[in-house]
Amino acid sequence: MSRSEEIIDRLHALHPKLIDLSLGRLQALLAKLGHPERALPPVVHVAGTNGKGSTCAFLRAIAEAAGQRVHVYTSPHLVRFHERIRLAGRLVEEDALAAALAEVEAVNEGAPITVFEVITAVALLLFSRVPADLLVLEVGLGGRFDATNVVERPAATAIASISMDHMEFLGDRLAGIAGEKAGIMKPGVPCATGAQAPEAMQVLRENAATVGAPLLARGEAWEVAPRPDGLLYRDAGGELALPPPALLGAHQAENAGIAIAALRAWNPPWLSEAAIAEGLRRAEWPARLQRLHGALAQRLPPGWELWLDGGHNAGGGAALAAHCATWRDRPLHLVVGMKGSKVVADFLRPLLPLATTLFAVAEPGQHLATPVERIIEASGGVARPGPDVAGALAQLSGPPARVLICGSLYLAGEVLKADGA
Repeated sequence: MSRSEEIIDRLHALHPKLIDLSLGRLQALLAKLGHPERALPPVVHVAGTNGKGSTCAFLRAIAEAAGQRVHVYTSPHLVRFHERIRLAGRLVEEDALAAALAEVEAVNEGAPITVFEVITAVALLLFSRVPADLLVLEVGLGGRFDATNVVERPAATAIASISMDHMEFLGDRLAGIAGEKAGIMKPGVPCATGAQAPEAMQVLRENAATVGAPLLARGEAWEVAPRPDGLLYRDAGGELALPPPALLGAHQAENAGIAIAALRAWNPPWLSEAAIAEGLRRAEWPARLQRLHGALAQRLPPGWELWLDGGHNAGGGAALAAHCATWRDRPLHLVVGMKGSKVVADFLRPLLPLATTLFAVAEPGQHLATPVERIIEASGGVARPGPDVAGALAQLSGPPARVLICGSLYLAGEVLKADGA
């Protein structure tokens, strides 16, 4: 176990809950640390249920294509904890992470605080000490009381697709969830948002008016549409003819559009059409319709394809289904493993008609994995037990086909480890 892992394990004992949405504990800690959240480069703060990670990937890629140094904070990690913190373009190194964790732990002096709040304090401390031109800051959960919402005035905010998720923390109504996401809006700071359900859009609109945040909604302030060789983006600043995004799936056009809208509303001097185009070409984000070629893929018959996606809620299932519907040239086998708190049937519903076979799995190391029997029940008895990914792949044979592993970012992490990522 690394030094940073040892410290994180100790921190788990400081609060009885893994998640306890509040800002007070973190604000007190940041004050003891000298307010690193006030010494950051320009921040683009990103919330949403589905697509916020991809939006962050586009923001980073566009800025880096323009020659900028970019900090990034995302969660959860897939394979290594260090993935959560990117300092000026590079993942945080173990020595720097362990030193910052030890410093924050000492300053906190055993006060009650959640692990995510401590990790956020560590990230902000590191971001304040390493020069950069942009910080892309992804909300962990919700927005209003998320630990990342301690930044008082970002350069821009962005809200990706909102759907039902984390209801145990955010409530069971879409309007309430939208209200939590809207909590990242700040007075005078532009907020770019993708297309939303009417109930969610109304809440975003009302919150923007109350706060005094210019709202840049898709279909009103900006639009993006496919064209034969890429995308056409349009806003008040004009039209951009862009290449197709490197991230696959029709939904990625919207995530790219949100990133572009946020950046153009902020309008830093380094932003150009060439940087936007190159950023779309360069963007990468693991476990988002990612094709695998390693050890797991080699277990499949010759000519087969193995794909991985971290989609895990109703909105994610719908987006995946839309892409899977374009895969008409060969059979599709789904391997699904989910987190215990998710509404499994809602995720599976749009995917079931597209699957030749469906396997339910739970990996031994998968965090809070839903029991295989529950996934089978939610599928209406259609799913077969894997019971794990290797077992599911071993049951496949026949002419060339595609296999899509999906349902959980935690499952995705285990799959990437097994594939040799």
